[in-house]
Formats: sequence, C-alpha cells, structure tokens
Amino acid sequence: MNREFLNEMLKTMSVSGHEEELQKKVIHEMKSYADDIVSDVTGNVISVLNPHSETKVLLCGHIDEIGFIVTSISHDGSLKVTNAGGVRAVLYLGTQVQIKTKTGVIHGVVITNSSLTKRSDLSCADLTIDIGASSKEEAEKLVSIGDPVCAKTDVLPLLNDRLAARAMDDRIGAFIVTQALIKAKEKGCTTGVYAATTVGEETSMRGAYWASVKVKPTCAIAVDVTYTSDYSGVDSTATGEICLGKGPVLCHSSIVSKKMNALLEKCAQNLNLPLQYEIAPGRTGTDADKVHFTNDGVPTALVSIPLRYMHSSIETLDMKDVEQIIDLLAEFLCVFSKEIDLNPLS
Repeated sequence: MNREFLNEMLKTMSVSGHEEELQKKVIHEMKSYADDIVSDVTGNVISVLNPHSETKVLLCGHIDEIGFIVTSISHDGSLKVTNAGGVRAVLYLGTQVQIKTKTGVIHGVVITNSSLTKRSDLSCADLTIDIGASSKEEAEKLVSIGDPVCAKTDVLPLLNDRLAARAMDDRIGAFIVTQALIKAKEKGCTTGVYAATTVGEETSMRGAYWASVKVKPTCAIAVDVTYTSDYSGVDSTATGEICLGKGPVLCHSSIVSKKMNALLEKCAQNLNLPLQYEIAPGRTGTDADKVHFTNDGVPTALVSIPLRYMHSSIETLDMKDVEQIIDLLAEFLCVFSKEIDLNPLS
C-alpha cells in the first residue's frame, strides 16, 4: 500500500468536473503496474491488468470531491459560489479555501459574521470568499467564472493509525482500486482487472456509467465510503451499526448481487477478515447504481470504507480498514473466474 501516493491524492484538488490534474497523477503512478491504461472523453482513467482475459471485473472508485464553483465576482473583489455536490454550507463559515485558477492555486477565506452564524437556512449562495483583492478588476486578473473551489486542509494523522482529511469521499476508494490491482498482480491474478478512477460521482455519476459501457464487464465492484455510527449523535437503526477499525462493509441492497456478496464473504473467510454490513433497500447512492443499469445489466457489489464526518473537511477513517479492503478485493480478483455463474436464479 503506497501511502505516499495516497497523501498526494488527498492533497490534490479534484472538485467534481475538474479531475484532470489528479487523473494525470494516477496515470503516472499506475503505468509501472498496469498492462494498459485507457481514458475516455468524460475523464475516466482505467488501469487494466490481463486485458486479453475474457472475464472482466470492473472496480470503480470515484476520484472527484465535493466543492464549489465560482459564479460571480463582486465589485469589492470577493467571490460568490454555488455547490458542486453535497456541500453543507454551514461547515465552511470561517474556513480557509483554495481556488484553482488558470494560472495556479490561490487562497481565500469564507467570511463569517453574526448574521450568518445565526441562520438555520444557510445555503451556498450565502457564502462569500475573500481572496484579499481590493476590486473586481483586481480579482478578475486571477479568477474566472467557473473556477473550482474546495477546502484548504492538511492530511492529519490521528491516534491508532487513523487519518483525517477532506475528500476521503471518495479519494480513498479511488486509491483502493489502484492498490487492489497491484496486489492482485502480485498474487498472480489471471482475471481481467479494470480499475477505474471515475469522475463526476458527486454531481452526475456519469463516469461510472461510461466506464462500464466501455469495459463491458462480467461484474463490477464499486468502492465508496459509508457512514459510521460509532460517535455521538448518530443513529445506527436506519442503515446498520458501522464502526472504524472493524473491517470492510458489504451492502444488502436490491442493486447488489447476492452471489457476489457471498463470494466476497468467502474471500473474507479465506483471509480471516472481519466484515460489517449496511442496508440500502433501494439504490445505494454510489457508482454501483449507474454501473448496474449499463449494458445488459451488470452484476454489481458495493464494498464500503467506514467513514466519520462525511462531506466535511475532517473526514476520518482507519487505515486498517483500508488495508483489509485492498486484501479482500485482491482475493476476489484472484478467485473469480468465468465458471462462476452470477445469475441469481441458477
């Protein structure tokens, strides 16, 4: 598991619709491991192992993050924004942000005052970013309408090998699918592996759809984050009890293939790995939803990373869970074969 690469991924801006810089870093990292690397017009990058195998397993981890898009520049040089994905506006009051411009990254602060902090209906349209400019003309020399914005944060190591950062959702899933390919290769995997770092999940889910259409996989596994219930104020009765450090999370859902879940459970048993379960009676809200509806209907599973404080700049996970998910996926890739029938009625 290449933690230096993970740190580089977490430090790189990748607001939904603006993933190109990070995708280029994925290409650079994976060219030493993959047999082939392909991209498409929507911005996906797919690292391929054993491209001549007739059995294809698609792994999807979305590489975009929530953030903002600049909508206007005010007369005083401050910026107004709209959301790109599920941003909670109140979390950004009084915080530092970064804006990716045509000439490089510049910094700003989200202004705060008593009238804003007292509002219960705060929206992204109410946020104003101060970049230090003294006029609209000065700001326009650097910032353009449509520039992406996200929180300015560091990757923060915590006790017990836990890690906090913005964009764990779903940078960690994108990292895991690349590392699972590498580990499967080390284990002698002969199945076709297509590790897709997909774009646009937070806004349109277009990336997973087109990755699946392109690959035409035998089956697919989406790797994303899920809410934990192991801290104050969270109700575990709705979707299940999920904790940091207690292993990969499988999903019971009408979208998810029961036979794939059963095979993942067998793989976990082979490796003596713990498993946790979440419930999503309908759609999962992840790339799995889009992939399942492609081609002739793709058998799909969802493997999730337990995550605290989702859609904030302090998303927190346990690196033990990350390592175990990489091991689980690599084992699945090595045992999956064309002889396995995923038809639920067979």
